[in-house]
Amino acid sequence: MTTEFKCQISQVAIDDLKFRIKQTRWTDEIKGSGWHFGANLSYIKELADYWLNEFDWKKTEDEINHYPNYIAEIDGIKIHFLHIKGKGKISVPLIITHGWPGSFLEMNKLIIPLTTDPECSFDLIIPSIPGFGFSQKMNTPDCNLWFIGDLWSKLIKELGYEKVLAQGGDFGAGISTALAVRHPENMLGLHLNYIEGSYFPFLPRAEKLTEEEIQFQKSTEDWSTMEGAYSHQQRTKPLTLAYGLNDSPVGLCAWIIEKFYGWSDCNGNIESVFTKDELLSNVSLYWFTETIHSSIRLYNEDSRAPLHFSKNDFINTPVGIAKFHKEEPFPPRKFIERGYNIQHWTDIPAGGHFAAMEQPELLANDIMKFAKTLNYTR
Repeated sequence: MTTEFKCQISQVAIDDLKFRIKQTRWTDEIKGSGWHFGANLSYIKELADYWLNEFDWKKTEDEINHYPNYIAEIDGIKIHFLHIKGKGKISVPLIITHGWPGSFLEMNKLIIPLTTDPECSFDLIIPSIPGFGFSQKMNTPDCNLWFIGDLWSKLIKELGYEKVLAQGGDFGAGISTALAVRHPENMLGLHLNYIEGSYFPFLPRAEKLTEEEIQFQKSTEDWSTMEGAYSHQQRTKPLTLAYGLNDSPVGLCAWIIEKFYGWSDCNGNIESVFTKDELLSNVSLYWFTETIHSSIRLYNEDSRAPLHFSKNDFINTPVGIAKFHKEEPFPPRKFIERGYNIQHWTDIPAGGHFAAMEQPELLANDIMKFAKTLNYTR
């Protein structure tokens, strides 16, 4: 069953957010340390002041409601999604899935370029992962990437599509991969700008990883040692972390904004890539929906049901890869090809982890280029 949805956050909730920002008990910092030890204190203060005095959630709400929003109930689970029909002579069904600490809002800048081409456009399906945004929070275990891939298969059918092109980054790449592994009959193609961190291909006993692949694993371990504390906490003890983040808007903001700074291609200036309004719209969505715990729990679920391919787990569906400059760690092509049928690969010299926000035109163009190789007809 699918029903229309309209975002309406109450003024009481907005006033409560502002009250809590005013009550922030600020920490200290090492002088001149910048972002070295985490989210920069002076920038978070600047952002909090803007959040309190200038940011207008109602503008974000209007942007959300400008497009058709729906709630589909799939196996008793309520899934929020946008569904925007393309205007071209041919429109390819395309499901785009976000990750953490992003949301469906990441895809806003992709909507116009992907739906307005007069010859070949896309019917966009942009869902919120369970436990994120306006989708249902799960309080039972096993809502992992495989489970969500199964939900997406049913959502696709609910919307009347037999086959779709699936696209994703971060967890969205993992969910799209799980969809392709479990439901190849639903797939026109798979386009990824990230390879899910838990992915490991099936390796026959007689075959060993190449030196390049071994070096990639080492560099991933080194990256995790320096940058992966958040992941270890969210994978092991998400609930303990959530008490603070669910109670303090500035705490939540700092936790999320650090990743937008560190994972983007911003060269030390976060606002060269994102506006304050874009950053705070995403953080506010987590705040108003109280989904920080339900979202970070996916790290725990992923650790218990990783994307480890078995002998028969190979994605025969055509796969396109867009490797953005700052996206790291990123596996070598050989490692990916052990599990994916790569037919399209683009090295993109700008952009990072949040490609849809950082370089929407480059990402949209690569999706379109890949889609044209699939020979889709309505």
